[in-house]
Amino acid sequence: MKGRRRRGWLQATRRRGLPGGARPAEMYGKEGSASGLANLRGADHCPPAGPGEARGRGLEKSNLKIIFFFPGSHPILLENLENIGQWERLWRDIGMSRYGYVCIAMEALDQLLMACHCQSINLFVESFLKMVAKLLESEKPNLQILGTNSFVKFANIEEDTPSYHRSYDFFVSRFSEMCHSSHDDMEIKTKIRMSGIKGLQGVVRKTVNDELQANIWDPQHMDKIVPSLLFNLQHIEEAESRSPSPLQAPEKEKENPAELAERCLRELLGRAAFGNIKNAIKPVLIHLDNHSLWEPKVFAIRCFKIIMYSIQPQHSHLVIQQLLSHLDANSRSAATVRAGIVEVLSEAAVIAATGSVGPTVLEMFNTLLRQLRLSIDYALTGSYDGAISLGTKIIKEHEERMFQEAVIKTIGSFASTLPTYQRSEVILFIMSKVPLPSLHHPMETGRTGENRNRLTQIMLLKSLLQVSTGFHCNNMMSALPSNFLDRLLSTALMEDAEIRLFVLEILISFIDRHGNRHKFSTISTLSDISVLKLKVDKCSRQDTVFMKKHSQQLYRHIYLSCKEETNIQRHYEALYSLLALVSIELANEEVVVDLIRLVLAVQDVAQVNEENLPVYNRCALYALGAAYLNLISQLTAVPAFCQHTHEVIETRKKEAPYMLPEDVFVERPRLSQNLDGVVIELLFRQSKISEVLGGSGYNSDRLCLPYIPQLTDEDRLSKRKSIGETISLQVEVESRNSPEKEERVPAEEITYETLKKAIVDSVAVEEQERERRRQVVEKFQKAPFEEIAAHCGARASLLQSKLNQIFEITIRPPPSPSGTITAAYGQPQNHSIPVYEMKFPDLCVY
Repeated sequence: MKGRRRRGWLQATRRRGLPGGARPAEMYGKEGSASGLANLRGADHCPPAGPGEARGRGLEKSNLKIIFFFPGSHPILLENLENIGQWERLWRDIGMSRYGYVCIAMEALDQLLMACHCQSINLFVESFLKMVAKLLESEKPNLQILGTNSFVKFANIEEDTPSYHRSYDFFVSRFSEMCHSSHDDMEIKTKIRMSGIKGLQGVVRKTVNDELQANIWDPQHMDKIVPSLLFNLQHIEEAESRSPSPLQAPEKEKENPAELAERCLRELLGRAAFGNIKNAIKPVLIHLDNHSLWEPKVFAIRCFKIIMYSIQPQHSHLVIQQLLSHLDANSRSAATVRAGIVEVLSEAAVIAATGSVGPTVLEMFNTLLRQLRLSIDYALTGSYDGAISLGTKIIKEHEERMFQEAVIKTIGSFASTLPTYQRSEVILFIMSKVPLPSLHHPMETGRTGENRNRLTQIMLLKSLLQVSTGFHCNNMMSALPSNFLDRLLSTALMEDAEIRLFVLEILISFIDRHGNRHKFSTISTLSDISVLKLKVDKCSRQDTVFMKKHSQQLYRHIYLSCKEETNIQRHYEALYSLLALVSIELANEEVVVDLIRLVLAVQDVAQVNEENLPVYNRCALYALGAAYLNLISQLTAVPAFCQHTHEVIETRKKEAPYMLPEDVFVERPRLSQNLDGVVIELLFRQSKISEVLGGSGYNSDRLCLPYIPQLTDEDRLSKRKSIGETISLQVEVESRNSPEKEERVPAEEITYETLKKAIVDSVAVEEQERERRRQVVEKFQKAPFEEIAAHCGARASLLQSKLNQIFEITIRPPPSPSGTITAAYGQPQNHSIPVYEMKFPDLCVY
């Protein structure tokens, strides 16, 4: 009876137009709640009566409107939404496989979820997620897809009120499992995988920006999400190969799990904060390790390109650090694996360089150089432990060579993207790692007899050559600082021909700033160098200062490199390019004169042959001198100089073609068996060149002096006289005179010309001093011990005698200024006078 009365009341209220029979006065009271609850229970009438109606009509729209009104209008009734969510009928339909009713029930839940306001959705979500989890636990693919779609709709709702107790662990695990579906039916498998990816995307969107939600960046979640996305991304080729036809490809693009996984991965990485990058990148590295994807390296490069272009630019260096750490962790892995990591690092570093690499620049190069040294040790010893024993993995030397080339390529590609100041730091850093020979530390040898230090020098110089290629710096003082140039040139005189060639090529890379290098790749005597279209610029003040400071050091190493017996054609081509580029990039009148003197000295080396050089080397030196003098004569544009050069070249063409580059630097050189007694008409004469250039304003006196190179390390490190030393010439002149003499030789007047002569034109004096020092050093190196001891003893006794004289003068009372005083008894007596009355020499007065 009570139920009939209530139904009558509900019908009456409906006639008055109030949804669900809610009275306005009782809208928020107890009776209002009861009436609302009654109408919420009316949701049981939303599904149709039978399966036929379920397939035909779907939901009862009129009853569903009653439910939607109350969640949207009366928040006080939302505490009863949980009772709607836990429909026993839905659970029963799932158990009885009544999938039509299940679909209709989930549609009702979806629409009810969308009707809820953000402030009150938490009251309904827990029950809703239980329904979705029930569907995902089913073995039926349709129910899994249905549950995923419902979860995605929920994930797209923005919540203002956080939930402190909601957990998504089950959904992450289940969606990740769906991403790895292996269903027999290809179409169903694709749908399940795409549903799993969409579900993971929904979880990310729901939790990534809410600190109060479950932290999706925890390793336990990232270790499931990221590999699942990579698994589908990895099978893009498989999906594309199964595309029915090119015409259907646009329709199939939307159904491709690989593209959906890529979009989800980009979205995930784009939302990653600074502290979450590591947790997102580590699963990628582990996935590539577990599936051996470093060796083909195509997929690995593609993955990290996606990563580098998806994350924020200021986070790029974190990815580089992860790759470097992973490379160190795999230092004992196969060379092919390490080579794959290095190439991926190369691609990632180039992308990162466009953003912000930060402090990882030197760290990256340090790691690569360390791996390079380890690889050299592995190649020499044949194992990772330094000794071969039973069970030790034997290393393939050619694979290590491949890895070394990959490291060098990576160093060069990354350095090419750096700004000039960072590139200079990298160059200095690499050069500081090059081992230099030491008499006190004998070099070790490896299994193949090759020298470990030699291989390290070659690999580091290769790396340095890669970095220096394309390096342009307007100031040579910055490009080639003293500490770098000293170490580089010290390796230029090693016995190893390959090392010397690398040093020459590195110098050429630094000096060539206008792209003229390739124009001198072939040594020739062109009658008109205008066909080369050289880019010549005026020597700057900074370049002039650089040559003032380092020219003699550079000339010495060029001269000594020409005298090496193991030189081949490539060495002479590099020497010619170096001479030509110095003449174009760094030359002024003084440098031109010195270069001509240097080449004439090289010609004397070939003519005198004190080094007992082979015939090919002597012919090559003649040809090198002819090619350079032909070039420099046309650059100076002095007609008489050009004429002399042309006459000598024409004479050689007729009588001695083996002294020209066209016959020497070919595949089969035509040489002469007898180079002794070369007539003067075949040689470039220093007196003639000095005469013709002196008439054009060049320093003929300097040209007449033969070039004498520096021969000791001490001289190599010595600098020209300072201004302070030059100004002190007057003091030196006065100090040679005795202070007791009243008449002194007048001091030389110091003028501008005197300073210029002392600074610039003191080459002969300096060369004599170098020769004297060379003789002293040679004496101490070759003389017997007894002779050296006697010489040192004589110098010690001389020093002792001088000290005795000084002590005698100091202790004896000084004489009286007025002479000797006679005592009363006629005996002379020396009186000691006060210090302030003494007469001191002028040089003692400060």
